[in-house]
Amino acid sequence: MTILSAHPIAPAVRQRIEAELRLIEEQHHVRVLFACESGSRGWGFASPDSDYDVRFVYVHQLDWYLQVEPQRDVIELPINDELDISGWELRKALQLLHRSNPTLLEWLCSPVIYREEIETTARLRELADQFYFPLRVRHHYQAMAIKNNREHLTGDLVKLKKYLYVLRPILAMNWIDAGLGKPPMRFAELVEGTITESALLDEINALLKVKMQAGEAASGPRWPLIHAFIDKHLQGAERDLAYRKPAGDSQALDRLLQDAILVGRR
Repeated sequence: MTILSAHPIAPAVRQRIEAELRLIEEQHHVRVLFACESGSRGWGFASPDSDYDVRFVYVHQLDWYLQVEPQRDVIELPINDELDISGWELRKALQLLHRSNPTLLEWLCSPVIYREEIETTARLRELADQFYFPLRVRHHYQAMAIKNNREHLTGDLVKLKKYLYVLRPILAMNWIDAGLGKPPMRFAELVEGTITESALLDEINALLKVKMQAGEAASGPRWPLIHAFIDKHLQGAERDLAYRKPAGDSQALDRLLQDAILVGRR
């Protein structure tokens, strides 16, 4: 069964995002290496009024890295009517990549790319494979599912998008447990790779259809098969504390950082 999925980015919005990225580069004296969509439009189940969650990785000029005191390593623009734009400095991103940070792993496999330096991004993706630590990533998704389920799915009336905020991390856990590698960002791919029960697939598709046509704040009654699926996978869930174990050799990360900073100086 084909699961509903869409990644709507209007050309005018893409142009506006490109303009914002150029402005960031000018105002902060940085170079944007990679920029993608990270929210519901990247996951594939955006509502008509969903905003655009733009995330990026950037590098400063050399002198920024030669200061004694640590400097701010994130850039965050004020959220406006439809754009939510923020980014991580490359050294911060590589530190997180060393720890198999699931958020960064998702960015790197986003189906919506706004900007990428091909060589640097290819190296980032290679390092993402090298430093991928399934136990750490699974712990992240498990904690996310438990938290969202506890906070949003206990009532008789539930926000539609909150179902997906619990389903998505559960399916990512199941993807990892099945030995399929890094979980994909696209929700439809997660569903198609981990669920075979036709009735549950029908209910998920029905939920997606309603959610993708309704507003972000839309609520509805409980979906019984989805609730049963969530309860089955979260009841008695235990966490393996070995997820804190570091993995990989950081020298490859150091080389990428040095090469990105010194572009044009060699």
